[in-house]
Amino acid sequence: MSTATQTSSRDLMASIRRVFSSRDSHMTLILILAIAVATILIPRFSQPRTLTFLTLDVTATLLMALPMTLVMINADIDLSVASTAGLVSASFGVLVQSGVGFWVSIAICLLIGLVCGLVNAFMTAYVGLPALAVTIGTLALYRGLALVVIGDQSISDFPEWATSAVTGSFGSTGIPYMAIPVILFVILFWLLLHKTPYGRGLFALGYSKQAAEFVGIDTKRSRVIALTLSGLMAALAGIYWTLRYSAAKADNVEGLELVVIAAVVFGGVSVFGGRGSIWGSVCGVLTIGVLN
Repeated sequence: MSTATQTSSRDLMASIRRVFSSRDSHMTLILILAIAVATILIPRFSQPRTLTFLTLDVTATLLMALPMTLVMINADIDLSVASTAGLVSASFGVLVQSGVGFWVSIAICLLIGLVCGLVNAFMTAYVGLPALAVTIGTLALYRGLALVVIGDQSISDFPEWATSAVTGSFGSTGIPYMAIPVILFVILFWLLLHKTPYGRGLFALGYSKQAAEFVGIDTKRSRVIALTLSGLMAALAGIYWTLRYSAAKADNVEGLELVVIAAVVFGGVSVFGGRGSIWGSVCGVLTIGVLN
């Protein structure tokens, strides 16, 4: 065997070892193992209907976990995501009940999520308060505002076509319609984190804020974008949750922020920043969904 061939073989084996030793590979294997065990031990787990319910169950968590990955990689955290979703859910129900157009209501709710994210971002990046303290405060604030908006009532007057679009699936395949936008969001966030200068800057920021500033990264802008995206995606999760269960209530999505953070950390994102991936977070969310 020639020297060139031997070198090529060694490089190939080294590449294979790197792939299988990565956290993403480990998470993929854990997910496959969880599915295999469930298929063997739980009757009818492998039926298409299980895929439908699994996808619908994890969609809200996954929508919030994607931006949470960005937020935690840059060494911040957002504990207010579920409260933002709850506020949006309450606002969505009141707007629709008041006769505001369906799509106009969705636009207003997305704007609410955007503002919630911007509040967290401004207090964290520009005022200089720790993200943990800020989002603990807004967790209570946004949940309180949801109660102010809707009170103790439950609103279920939503268009049937909208709830069917959220909960329906493609024939007998078990694949919900919601799988399409979710996959698109996963791809978009994967590209943003792993294929853009902004995403690479988040890793640098998570490792060392001082070093990131030294090489010219606008750390305030990076943190603002991540936290604002977190608020926007939480709003989408709130709209989805409302339509899936056909109910807008002040306590919708309550407590889900802990599941989101647990899934992201389980997927390989460091709580100290600087490490993680979109695929790892996706696998973390899906694994927890399968176990549930």
